[in-house]
Amino acid sequence: MIAIFVLIIGAGIFALINRPTATLDNITPPPGDETETTQNETNEEANEEPQEEEEETEQSDETDQRQFSTTIFEAFQETVDFFTNRDTHIVAVGDSLTQGVGSSDDQGGYVEILDRAINAENQIVSFDNFGIRGDRSDQLLERLDNPEVSNAIEEADIVLITIGANDIMKVFRENFTNLTIEEFREERVNYEERLNQIFTKLQNINPNTDIYLLGFYNPFEQYFQDIEELGMIVESWNRTGSDIAEEDAAITFIPTVDLFNDPDADLFADDNFHPNDRGYQRMARRVMDYLTNEEG
Repeated sequence: MIAIFVLIIGAGIFALINRPTATLDNITPPPGDETETTQNETNEEANEEPQEEEEETEQSDETDQRQFSTTIFEAFQETVDFFTNRDTHIVAVGDSLTQGVGSSDDQGGYVEILDRAINAENQIVSFDNFGIRGDRSDQLLERLDNPEVSNAIEEADIVLITIGANDIMKVFRENFTNLTIEEFREERVNYEERLNQIFTKLQNINPNTDIYLLGFYNPFEQYFQDIEELGMIVESWNRTGSDIAEEDAAITFIPTVDLFNDPDADLFADDNFHPNDRGYQRMARRVMDYLTNEEG
């Protein structure tokens, strides 16, 4: 089983990693349809009609986005009362999921959605977002020593974290010619140690803050849908964060993998790794549910 896994995933990862879109946080959208562009350039009579169709499509997308925004804001207003009359400061740290990579300029990632929804009418919660695309757990651990970050955490009532997916990607990149499950198991142990160090440092900076670790979904299944082991890897790494959280009342694990297990929903950006606006909206709703349920 392991031998078959090594051959299949090794070839697949080699192809993926040698594409410009190989890493979770250094991905560019795939090229467009050159054939369609050539036809439009050479067919002057048909030129106006595709433009009209494109304008109609853009208007439809804008309408859909407004409807999504309205829906999520209305849903959040049901829980905004939870933060009313509280002086709440939320700090978000982590990787591209915290930064909001994949979302549109107007929508923003899950942190921006939380901010806009909670503070839609009045500024009742302050947010600091220190998400950096590509961040691994070792880099986040070092960045917590940054005075700007640590000073914000000192004043934080809540700290939100997304971290770990790029640790997995590092294993892919460094071992794709001889990839086995053992490499992921060994690095998961290192990840667990660093995650504990991150939590310890956060609590040393601010013993009174509540920490929420967001689990990560399986971004690899978009490319390797038939390789069961990838799901097992993501599950074991998520379980690491969940187990640590269970041992500390100040830490809460927020699962997200189930939010993206919907083949009929359009939840990913063009890179097929990061969430799009709809994906981030699902994450924001999940986070809000945990904030209000755990705090209440």
